[in-house]
Amino acid sequence: MSETTEQRFTDEERAAMKERANEAKAARRGSRGKADVEAEVLAKIAEMEPADRAMAERVHAIVRAGAPELTPKLWYGMPSYARNGKIICFFQPAAKFKSRYATLGFNDEAALDDGTMWPTSFALTALTAADEQRIGDLVRRAVS
Repeated sequence: MSETTEQRFTDEERAAMKERANEAKAARRGSRGKADVEAEVLAKIAEMEPADRAMAERVHAIVRAGAPELTPKLWYGMPSYARNGKIICFFQPAAKFKSRYATLGFNDEAALDDGTMWPTSFALTALTAADEQRIGDLVRRAVS
């Protein structure tokens, strides 16, 4: 007996895929400006559970300050930051996939290369001043 898509993906994963499909449709329509897209990101952050929301707000502020050339956008329903339409980094709230921690992730467009192996995802349970400094450094390096 083969597995169906319904059996292979969790409810959360299916919801994320639907969000991505809707984001792609909206982008193809092209009717939204940068301010509208950023407002959508901020609205999505505002919907998050308190701990995720606090971290997402800080990450958003850090990314906007450290790499103002990146465009905020939604990606699978998560706040992300792109250059030339390609996602550089994203914030995945813990509640999205019922995880014990949020994730700050960097895609392959990020210039974080360091030898033959380097981290591209970071677990976040809280943000200290040192964590915020490190995120700012990573974001600036990612767009260099």
